[in-house]
Amino acid sequence: MSKSTATRNTTLSRRALAGAVAIALYGGAGAVQAQQATLDEVVVTGIRASLAQSMARKRDSATVVEVITAEDVGKFPDKNVAESLSRVPGVVINKEFGEGERVSLRGTAPNLTRTLLNGHGLATADWFILDQLNTTRSFNYLMLPADIIGSVEVHKSSQASFEEGGIGGTINVITRNPLDLDSMAFYGSAQMAYTDLADETTPQANLLFSWKNQAENLGILLSGTYQQRKIRRDGVEVLGYFPVDTDPGPGVTNVLAPSLIGSALFQQDRVRAGGNIGIQFRPSDRLEFNLTALYSEFDADNLNENFLAWGVRAIGNGGTLTNTTLEGDTAVAGRIASVGDGTADFGAVYDAINRFATAKSSDYSLDTVVNEVGDWRLHFKVGYTRASGDTDAQPFVEFGAPAAFTYDLRGHTPSVQFENVDPTVPADMQFIFSSLHQILNSDDEAYFYTDASRAVDWGAFKEIEVGAKYTDHDRSLNFNATTYGGFHVPINTTPTSVFAGSPTPGDFLDGISSPGTLDEYWQINRGATSDFLFANLAAGPGRIPYPQQNFSVSENAYAGYIMGKIDSGKWHGNLGIRYVMTEQTSRGNVVSPTGSIPNAFGNYDKISVNHDYDDILPSLNLAYDLTDDTKLRFTAARVMTRPDFTDIAPRASLNPGALTGTSGNPDLDPYRANQADLAIEWYPDNNSIIALGLYYKDIESFITDSPVTLDFPVESATQPATACTQTGPTTWQCPFLINQRTNGGGGRIYGAEFAITWPIAGGFGVQANYTYSNAEANNGDPIPGNSENSYNLAAYFENERVSARLAYTYRSEFFVTFDRSTQLNQDDLKSLDASVSVNITDHLALTFDGVNLTNEEIVQFATDSFRPRAVYDNGRIYFAGARFKF
Repeated sequence: MSKSTATRNTTLSRRALAGAVAIALYGGAGAVQAQQATLDEVVVTGIRASLAQSMARKRDSATVVEVITAEDVGKFPDKNVAESLSRVPGVVINKEFGEGERVSLRGTAPNLTRTLLNGHGLATADWFILDQLNTTRSFNYLMLPADIIGSVEVHKSSQASFEEGGIGGTINVITRNPLDLDSMAFYGSAQMAYTDLADETTPQANLLFSWKNQAENLGILLSGTYQQRKIRRDGVEVLGYFPVDTDPGPGVTNVLAPSLIGSALFQQDRVRAGGNIGIQFRPSDRLEFNLTALYSEFDADNLNENFLAWGVRAIGNGGTLTNTTLEGDTAVAGRIASVGDGTADFGAVYDAINRFATAKSSDYSLDTVVNEVGDWRLHFKVGYTRASGDTDAQPFVEFGAPAAFTYDLRGHTPSVQFENVDPTVPADMQFIFSSLHQILNSDDEAYFYTDASRAVDWGAFKEIEVGAKYTDHDRSLNFNATTYGGFHVPINTTPTSVFAGSPTPGDFLDGISSPGTLDEYWQINRGATSDFLFANLAAGPGRIPYPQQNFSVSENAYAGYIMGKIDSGKWHGNLGIRYVMTEQTSRGNVVSPTGSIPNAFGNYDKISVNHDYDDILPSLNLAYDLTDDTKLRFTAARVMTRPDFTDIAPRASLNPGALTGTSGNPDLDPYRANQADLAIEWYPDNNSIIALGLYYKDIESFITDSPVTLDFPVESATQPATACTQTGPTTWQCPFLINQRTNGGGGRIYGAEFAITWPIAGGFGVQANYTYSNAEANNGDPIPGNSENSYNLAAYFENERVSARLAYTYRSEFFVTFDRSTQLNQDDLKSLDASVSVNITDHLALTFDGVNLTNEEIVQFATDSFRPRAVYDNGRIYFAGARFKF
């Protein structure tokens, strides 16, 4: 729909060379024509060519944009597209599992960034169960292999032809087309990846083949990718804080104690496979067809084990907190004992969660361009995109024991010492809970759009463009659960020895532990435990729907736009307006004792809520040529982003252990904002840029949490909390503190960006950028995803034989979300990465890469640093292999 993604061919002249450098630029929505170099041209390749292409496209763009370009197939700057994006100003990522998965743009949360594939939204789903339950709109870049990508455009300003949805910005990922490449061309790479924490080496390979006929009007592109990765993450977690009834002393009215303190070992086998197909047919200059298909599958089976001190259970059921040390309102050290000074009920708990997880994403589209229809150029696009993120099965076992323990949160990582439980002895614990749930998440969209453009001579306007778009989007979450009575009760006396396996690795937590940190306990036997639970499932009543978590959302969107392109002397840009109407239907379940549908998790009634809204989105993008080398830009636009699907679902997500939860609100309105940019860019030559930009976003309403107390049923053999009322042999009615989603107050995000790319001498060059972002909500709440300071520093060297880059990325602390009824914040995030390529011949290069070379940690806390939430160690990753082309 957007001609901004159509092809533009740019010829770069180099003043120091007698010839010219012809560079073919690639587009997504429109026709692509390769420009051939003449005999007297000197073709520059490598890092400098890639940077030159990116700068040329930035310079010629109507919007405020950053561009990342791979100057050759299989040579994208990073293994992961999200990590490449984090190296441009205004973009930051998180790496909770060692790799960037989502991007935050200009101080906004990831769900406010719109990701497109060749000009249209790509369905997304997740591998991690919490993300599956959150059903966000933010795209997971693990589903997009970097080797199939030609370039990525980060549009920070909006224009009428852009698909709506990006308050933070719009990222357009552009794949390659066969008519842009040589005929009978093969490109490939093979590497071994070594993850030092898991101490495992695994393979990965990519292959691309491109063919076109002699007339260069028919081309076929085929590519495939396969990657294995063994992941291990060591962590120490504090899962929330709760108020305790104790004498805090003068000046303190409420005291918070840690709910759960655990040593967590996460292990995962990642297998990513996929590929794409492109068939391009240009029977004449007037007509072109481009058929593309992409498929990516990410197998992500994982095991998370956590041995925890269970403070909230011990104290909540009559235990004690003594010998406390306070910092602010928090008992940062003390002794907790379950009932009978650690002889009854539970004060220690061990969770082992084995997940069989898979995420899939696919996209199929047909682009048609018809030129010279009278004075018009017509463009049509029809397609279908689908994704699924499934935890096909989640074998879960839990063990507990009465306990007394001392704890201290003041070290680098929290420490816990049990007085009457040995974490290395399985017999010290009893089997107290099990389940075998299934979570299925699907996301699909069918779409059609068309646009038309023609040249005009209306003063400053030289081209007019109109377009229309229709999308039919469906998102669903199905939670199929096992019940306590039907599943666990038949096996609740099983000895712990049935599940016991080897101890944790000898180097567990070596990189982050403090004196007293629990760094050794028994692990489950993964295979034996799964076999035991699956056999129990087959013998029992099976799974039933968990009504609180099941929902679906249908969304039809109708959009149209008109845009005029400006080209008058030194002025360039566009002015336009977009209209979009959204028809939304949310379906879920309401649990109540009088519900008409019987269910072990509570009787319920189905509910369906319709909510329609429309938006008028004007936009202006202007660039003024101060000199031949200097541009001044100004943009202004109104933008919107629809709420996450979980936010508009009429259902509740509950945490029975803490009696907390979240609930959706189908009547939510979207995020809406007015924004503006002012930027100046200096291009002293084709390989250099110095740019300074200012931006401002006035967000009318954030979607936030409003706490309410609601009663829900809970299944448990014992009373979950004193406030719960028994309603059956194993059922209780409990009050939950629910964070209900609501349209809250607005706020402002404003900041500045500075970037420089500069070749020095002798093949050396530097890239650097800095972003300042100030985000303020009117009610004083923190804004998710905003880091006040972020910067990138990169140095590169390149000659005919060697290409090398060393890059350092930094973002300051930021607010993640409200979790377990408290703020979850994350400390500074840093990474030092390196890549080296050595050309053995014109067709073969050896490659070496390293990620997180300084082994940085991820540190999270609740509002204040003295209240830790987690410390994670993901380790380093090294790659070695070869890349070829012929």
